[in-house]
Amino acid sequence: MSTPLDSTSLAQLFTEARTFSVWQDKPISDAQIERLYSLLKMGPTSANCCPARFVFVRSAEGKEKLKPCLSEGNVQKTMNAPVTAIVAYDNEFYEALPELFPHTDARSWFTGNPQLITETALRNSSLQAAYLILAARSMGLDTGPMSGFDATKLDAAFFAGTTWKSNLLVNIGYGDPGRLHDRLPRLDFERACRLA
Repeated sequence: MSTPLDSTSLAQLFTEARTFSVWQDKPISDAQIERLYSLLKMGPTSANCCPARFVFVRSAEGKEKLKPCLSEGNVQKTMNAPVTAIVAYDNEFYEALPELFPHTDARSWFTGNPQLITETALRNSSLQAAYLILAARSMGLDTGPMSGFDATKLDAAFFAGTTWKSNLLVNIGYGDPGRLHDRLPRLDFERACRLA
């Protein structure tokens, strides 16, 4: 585990990887989705809380259910993506802590503390969304993460009667490299970082 990745691997995960909005007409199989989850679930979360929950929307019915929840600028790319992952979090994630973090009573940290529950669930499900993106890239898939949607509508459509809440969306598929925009700039080290 201590061997640095080579430049080809780093390019696939970071330096040459891109966010896609236009997709090739190539399906994603159940086996690929299961493999994707088997990779992303291994990323760390605080107290191994694993609050993220995923809905992989790919059927015509699922897409039509999702469509009215999307901001106008996200409709076409989402309807054309082979899969759209709804990355949600479970507000009762802590109920699984006796199984996931058994060496102490971590469940008691959250019981009756809604602010801590929401902060922990949102922060760690966001981490898990990032693991999803990196896992997809490691499998040769492309992604397009988005936050342009009506969470209230989406939660009513997909999560009514549950303790799940939406966090973000990630389109997944094989991006069309001929339809990419130029890469946007990033902040350099001096503007984004401090050494303390």
